[in-house]
Amino acid sequence: MARGHSVCLQTWSSWQDHVEREGIAFAPAPEYEVWSNGSAITPYSAAVRAARETVPLIREVDPHVVVADILTVAGSLAAQMEGRRWATLVPHVLPTSEPGLPPYSAGARLPRTPVGSAMWGLWRPVLARGEERGRVELNGARERVGLAPLDYPHGGISRELAVVATFPQLEYPRHAWDPSVRVTGPLLWEQPSPETELPPGDEPLVLVAPSTSQDPNGRLLRAALDGLAREPVRVIATTNRRAPVEPLRPPRNARVVDWLSYARTMPRCAAVVCHAGHGTVARALASGVPVVGCPAAGDMAENAARLAWSGCGVSLPRRLVTARGVRLAVRKVLADQAYAQGAARLRGWAERHDGGEMAARALEGLAPA
Repeated sequence: MARGHSVCLQTWSSWQDHVEREGIAFAPAPEYEVWSNGSAITPYSAAVRAARETVPLIREVDPHVVVADILTVAGSLAAQMEGRRWATLVPHVLPTSEPGLPPYSAGARLPRTPVGSAMWGLWRPVLARGEERGRVELNGARERVGLAPLDYPHGGISRELAVVATFPQLEYPRHAWDPSVRVTGPLLWEQPSPETELPPGDEPLVLVAPSTSQDPNGRLLRAALDGLAREPVRVIATTNRRAPVEPLRPPRNARVVDWLSYARTMPRCAAVVCHAGHGTVARALASGVPVVGCPAAGDMAENAARLAWSGCGVSLPRRLVTARGVRLAVRKVLADQAYAQGAARLRGWAERHDGGEMAARALEGLAPA
């Protein structure tokens, strides 16, 4: 919008106030219960239904470019049904693999030797079968909305433009990058929040920032509070508006809040402990703060592996997310300045490269003249 464009964002109704606060037109996205056991519509059935319901919006808005999240198949189908140029937003590292790389979301480091690459290559037939199944299922949905089948996998990623909103320093080297892929840097946004009072003192500040969607029992939060209780640090922790099952008893060096601003708090921190969701990791690194990644699900293991590989933090496996495990991981990050230096390099890159501006330029290049 700052570049003179009109923007309409279709998403869940719960985000309407935030979207309109930013001066963006809002349109509610179709919402369904999606299951795979027959008790409700299947994911691709939902995508077909939502795509058909999205077509009228595309006709009304008449966009030059449609941008669909990588998980939002409906948006990409609707764009193609209307013959519109479309781009994919990938809000994390690129999930496609190639021979010699570990499978995405496996949480494995880049192999250091040709032997290691060859070992991962043995998984290629297994991955290929999964990719083929995905291609067939997507083509089934495409057929139902009148689109031609695709003869290649990962059809949910646009071959016109894929905006990969992560740090290039977190991307494993590839033999060849598709020319449609643009690694722009992270796209950072947060909702308004009040100022947060930090624990008093001059000791290093550690932020404990658990996922908003994982760990409902607060395992990471409790492990961090217990593990850092006697350490020479100050701890600011947030429940992220997920009330703990049992009351928390923060130690004297800690303060627990319901919500806080990462943008204002992280630059004051010496370390961030989190589940390694990409948004939290990207915000920490853009603030120049090393991360202790404690992956729980989804892409978190992958993000934690990239942290360790890039030298910007450490990965703590789920089985080690205990008071002792968190304590030792935080000690390691604070004791070795190489982690802070690695994070500082990414902060410097972010200061020189505005992810939003780079993504906007890429989209402008896709728009018809």
